Amino acid sequence: MPQMSKVELYAAIRRDHRAGESMRALERKYGVTYRTVRKAMNSAWPEPRKKLPPRATAIDPYKFVIDQMLRADLDAPRKQRHTVTRIFHRLIEENGAEDISYQMVRRYVADGKPEILAASGKAPVEAFVPQSHQPGMEAEVDFGDVKVWLAGELVTCYLFSFRLSYSGKAVHRVFASCGQEAFFEGHVHALQTLGGVPQTKVRYDNLKSAVAQVLGLSRARVETDRWIAFRSHFGIESFYCRPGIEGAHEKGGV
Repeated sequence: MPQMSKVELYAAIRRDHRAGESMRALERKYGVTYRTVRKAMNSAWPEPRKKLPPRATAIDPYKFVIDQMLRADLDAPRKQRHTVTRIFHRLIEENGAEDISYQMVRRYVADGKPEILAASGKAPVEAFVPQSHQPGMEAEVDFGDVKVWLAGELVTCYLFSFRLSYSGKAVHRVFASCGQEAFFEGHVHALQTLGGVPQTKVRYDNLKSAVAQVLGLSRARVETDRWIAFRSHFGIESFYCRPGIEGAHEKGGV
């Protein structure tokens, strides 16, 4: 079984429990204890680990001095600001800091400098900007598994969803397979039902039906040849959300 995060593990346990699997079966399936299964049943989000008190380090006595240098840089000309190397040498020459290393100073400056800039109002602050869409311009697609009762038996099927970002009008279709053919058929059905193709982009996760390789944390993708040909035929402009939590807000409609 591929390695999964604790959140993914909890979600899988909760999903399978809703599907009717027993606590004991879930313990065996995921190789976890009864306590872990019970925690997943009680909450979809794992309890945060208790933070240990920070351990004393050799650089602790010099943190105030480094902060003073970084604050002085706020009003200094660019060419007169401290580099990490200059801070390191000053600590040794002026404060006798023979027991610290360059790497210690570099790590502390990397963590502390953005905080000092933010506190001074000289650094951009992260903010939430609501998405806005124009009619007929954008859409979102999702293709994932769902559990359905079919002829008295609980089976796994796959739900294709195509939603217009402006109006919220959506087209759904359930397939027995999650293969590329079903992915294509879902698009054809949605475009026929909606009467056209969005004028700009359609947002996607990194679905295997479309993406052969994710290139790092950027939006660059190696797409499958058949998907490239398919979307070229219909004039679909694909837009891929960033992997992980950074892209979680980019396709919130489906």
